[in-house]
Formats: sequence, structure tokens, C-alpha cells
Amino acid sequence: MTRHLFLRATLALFLSLGAGSLSLAPACGNELEQPDQTISLNDVKGGRLLFKTNQPGRFLPAPTLKTDVRISVTGLIARATVSQEFLNPSLEENAWAEGVYVFPLPDRAAVDHLRMKIGERIIEGQIKEKAEAKKVYEQAKQEGKRASLVEQERPNIFTTSVANIGPGERVTVEIEYQETIRYDQGAFSLRFPMVVGPRYIPGTPVVMEDQQPGNGWSLDTDRVPDASRITPPVQHPDYNPINPINPVSPINPLSLNIDLVPGFSLGKLESPYHQILAIAEPDGRQHITLREDTVPADRDFVLTWNPATGQAPTLSVFREQRGDDQYAFLMAMPPIGSDRSPTAVARETIFVIDTSGSMSGTSIEQAKAALLLALNRLTTQDRFNVIQFNSVTHVLFSQAQPVKPETLRKAVHYVDNLKANGGTEILPALKMALKGSAPATHLRQVIFLTDGQVGNEDELFETIRTQLGTSRLFTIGIGSGPNSHFMRKAAEFGRGTFTHIGSTSEVKAQMDAIFRKLERPALTDLHIEGLDGQIEMFPARIPDLYEGEPVVVVLKGAALPESVTIQGMIGSAPWTTSIRLKHRDSREGLSVYWARQKIAALMDQQRYGQDEAATKQAVLDVALLHHLVSKYTSLVAVDVTPVRPADKLLQTHAMKTNLPDGQDSQAIFGLPQTATSGQLQILLGLAGLLAAGLMWSSRGRVA
Repeated sequence: MTRHLFLRATLALFLSLGAGSLSLAPACGNELEQPDQTISLNDVKGGRLLFKTNQPGRFLPAPTLKTDVRISVTGLIARATVSQEFLNPSLEENAWAEGVYVFPLPDRAAVDHLRMKIGERIIEGQIKEKAEAKKVYEQAKQEGKRASLVEQERPNIFTTSVANIGPGERVTVEIEYQETIRYDQGAFSLRFPMVVGPRYIPGTPVVMEDQQPGNGWSLDTDRVPDASRITPPVQHPDYNPINPINPVSPINPLSLNIDLVPGFSLGKLESPYHQILAIAEPDGRQHITLREDTVPADRDFVLTWNPATGQAPTLSVFREQRGDDQYAFLMAMPPIGSDRSPTAVARETIFVIDTSGSMSGTSIEQAKAALLLALNRLTTQDRFNVIQFNSVTHVLFSQAQPVKPETLRKAVHYVDNLKANGGTEILPALKMALKGSAPATHLRQVIFLTDGQVGNEDELFETIRTQLGTSRLFTIGIGSGPNSHFMRKAAEFGRGTFTHIGSTSEVKAQMDAIFRKLERPALTDLHIEGLDGQIEMFPARIPDLYEGEPVVVVLKGAALPESVTIQGMIGSAPWTTSIRLKHRDSREGLSVYWARQKIAALMDQQRYGQDEAATKQAVLDVALLHHLVSKYTSLVAVDVTPVRPADKLLQTHAMKTNLPDGQDSQAIFGLPQTATSGQLQILLGLAGLLAAGLMWSSRGRVA
């Protein structure tokens, strides 16, 4: 290591530990020297979230946040409005606030509208190139104007910033998005994520001199350059900094309403993780709401519904005309092979289980139950191995073993004793799982059980893409708020599927479903006949499908054909179906869905080596035309009139989030700050190390 890098890394590590010591205190970015806006406990008249300050007995009132979600589902399209209300509870005339909130949305959401509401006034957001939108927001903030900005950090992580919230004021930010409903195994499902779980950030902390850091609990690193923007501060579930005897209640209450028009007679309607009320209309429409007025935003909401017997759709086709272009969405269900016998193909199955700290609590119990069930599904013709990873990768056998009583017994005992702790170093475990090769007589399948709470997704996608070989990768998301973007995309690159297990009671049903897929032939070599070169289709190449999964594509062209034919192979048997596109029902929003799919495809091309500048321009062309938030575009709304007096300063507050339900804070973040002086001792040690480095550098220059 050069002296420069040594000093830089040491300084970054020093800053990292320093920032870590603030993880239970406010993560605020003060742009100017602040006047005294603090209060004492005697000033508190009701329930209020306060931040500690450096002054004993003085606290800073934090803005509060509540969210209202309204989703309208018609057939396969969901349109959602997410209203985030920011309240500045302070009545001090100097207490002007900026709120910064990092939150999740579905990873396939197309975010296309922003509205800022102040009282009765509404300001519509404009789509702009990301850097320009940020500049407009910062300019308005400095001028004392109310402004809001919505930025994409990941396809499933966004940031809302709201500037110049006056004392006692409320500002509401409305975000609209669209997504498609998932259909698998005869059931439709809608997922609304509520919390960004704490992510493991690998790499060496670095200070980016040309990049403004975020407000998260992690510094940026060489492997996750935007780590500070995807690690929002987390409210400790048990530790109250003001009164340690009384625990803190969950923050960020959320209300939710769904208007469901399924398009067929409904069989079963379920919400597996939240209690709901469902009211039916005579026409079959369902109004769904939470049983309680609000719930804490600490676990994903999932709604599933099944058609009544004999009502399962086998084909859905919709069209939209927008400008000179026609769009079509089609979903076709291949025949379900429930009467087919499982194939006799022998398998080499590599089970990989995440035992990091974020899996502590209920998640590790769900993962262990799933893995034990999977081991019991193996047959005597199969081979297997088990890999666990946290900060270190452990392999049960040096190579895959045949299924025998002694090997299976050893594996069961090994799984029974797994415990969750440490970091989430997925990369070595992923490489270990993919590097092997099965005998020619065996089909190689890797089953990955994890919550996916990592920040280096792109690094992992690249490994899967380049090292998959003949393996197939199946991801099983565990816990109350898994990183669905990583899980779904990893399975897509791995030519497998993604399954979510949100509670222990689901383990058997979900593992049965995934093993039905593993044991039956996939639908391969899928392609569509009847499209000319002028029509753009996404996905451009239809992936292999497993039992119960439909073919879903979206088309765009100046003139679409009257019909198309889908062809493929189920095992060794050909499958074909013809679909008429003319005279189909019209549906708004297909163009937005097409644009979201095209942007995702463009970002994938960059992972396959396409020049970043070319990708950026192509994404900008699509996103600006369709008013979509993306990696390169943001929505910004600015009020015209300054409201903050020039002599009043602005305090930035990073809005805290809850820890995902069931997670163990101590296993992830360690003991509360006041419980030990360990961090202080480490900081003093690092300070000494930094001083030694400076002396070393100085001696080097003298020499």
C-alpha cells in the first residue's frame, strides 16, 4: 500500500467508525452554522421523536413522517399513489427543516408523477436529468423556497427530499407509480415494500471528493460507492436515548387501501403478513384496507388472490395507442403439468444459506426450516452440498456428496446448529457455489437462501453472469423485508426463479412449490413468430419458464400484426399457441410499462459491457419522453415564492426508519452506543494509527 492510500484508507476508516458512533444519534447534514434550536425535556408537551445533541439535557425536535398508500388494481396492472406527509413539529421561529427520507418501492415500479402539497396548493413535479434536477432543488433550497426531489438509488430504493418546512408546517409529497401484478402457480400477488433493511456494505471506506455524501450510517466504499445514500439511519427498536427504561415505539405509521378489480370471479383473497378488511361490491370489485388504521412501516405488505375454480385465465391481451405508436401486453399460460410425473433426471443441488447478522431472529429459523425440508426432498440418485456464509464462507463437504444416510445425517446436524452473526460476504460463497461442475448425468442447481441485504448488487450480478456455466440459480428470499431487486435479478441472470418466504408458516408450501419447479421440465427455447424487425419486444429474449409461470411480453410498433405465435419446448415435447392481437381491450399505462422494461434492458446491456455514456443517453431518451424516474433522471417540484426568511437557517434531518420486523438490532449493529466504551477506544486507537501514518509520511518526504 502506498503512503497516500494508507493515509486515505486510515482516514476513511477513522471517519467510518466515527460515523458508526453516530448511528444511534441523528445523521444530520448541517449546511451552515446553526442557531440554538434545541429544547429540554420540560419543553416536550406530547409524544415526539427527539435527537440528542452535544449539550447535556438538550434535544432537537425531529420532523415526523406518515405515509398513506392507495393502490388501484385492474386485471394485471396496478396504479399506486404514495403520500408522504412531513411535519415539522417545532414551533421555534428559527426551526426551519429539510427532511430526507430513503424508502423502498417495488423493484419493477415505474415512477412517473410527483406532486407537492402545501395546504390547498399543489405543485406538479417535472422530470429532468438527475444532475439538473438536483441543481434546481439545491437552488430553491438556498433561496428559501419549498421544494421536493425524488431520486432513484436502486430500482427498489428511492430518496425524497423536502426543503424549507416551516415551524409547525406540514408538506405532503405524492408519488405515483405503476407496476404489473405477478402471476405464478395459479395465484396473483401484489407486494408493497415498507422498509429498507440495513444492508451489509463491503469494501474499504473512501471519501469521494467529487461526490456529496448521503446521510446514511455507512460511509461510501470502494465496492459500494453510494453506500451513504442507501443506508438510512435506523430507529433502535428497544433503546430510548431519552429514557432508556422505556422502549421506543415503531415510527413512520402507514395506512393502506386497495381497490381490486380482478376481472374474474374471485376464489381466495389473503394477506399473509397483515390483518385486513375486505368489502365486496356486487360487480366483484373488492375494497381492501388494513384492519388497524395504521401499521408501522417495518415489513412488506403482500396481497394474493386466486380465481374461482375454472376461472383461471390462460390468456390476457391488452392494447394502447399513444401518439403514432401502438403497444400490446400479452400473458399466455402454458399448460400446467400437474399430471406429469417428475423427471427422472438426477440433480446436483448446492444449498447456500445466509447466516449473517441480518438473518438473526425469525429469518434464520425460516431459512433453516426451508433447508431441512429441501434436504428431505433429495433422492438416492442426487448429489448435494451445503455452504453457509457470514463474514466467512464455510463448506460442509469438500465436494458434492451422494445422498446416503450418513451424508444426509451429517447435513441435518450441520443445519440444526447454524446461527446468525457477522457480515454478509456473499461474493466468496457465490463463487464457491458456481465454480463446481456436476457429472454429465446430473442437472446442477444452486439454491440460495438469503435476505439479500447487501449494497454491492452489481458486483454480484457480474459474477453470476460470467460464472454461471451450466448451473441454474434459484433464490429464496427470507424475512419480512428482503432485497427483492437483488433476489429477482440474481435469479434472472441465473436462469432460475425467485421465491419469497415471509413467515415460518409458509415454509412447507413455498418449498413444495419451488421443488415442483425443480423436478419438472422447464419451458425452453421460447420465441415469438410473426414480428417484423420494426417491433420492439421486452424481454427481447424470453427466459426459460418453470411450471406455473406465464409468458409475459410487451410490444411496441407503428403497426402491430393481427396475430403472433408463441413456440417452445416443454422437456422434449414442442408447445405452441397462437394469439390474436387485433380487437383487444384498450388499457392505459402499457406505454409506461414498456418504457420501464426498456430501461431495465438498457441497464442490463451495460452489465454486458455496453459503453456507459451510450447507455445513459439511451435511458435519458426513454425516461424523459415517458416522464420516468431512473438512474439518470429525477422528479423535482419547486414553489415559486420564497418562504424562509434570509436570516433563518435550515436544519437537515435524515428521517429514521424502523428495523425490519423480526430482525435483531444487536446482531446487526452491536450494542447501543452507551453500553460500552469500545468504539471510543477503537477511535483513540485509530487516531494513534493515523498519527503514526502521518509520521511515516513525513519521514518519507524527508528521506
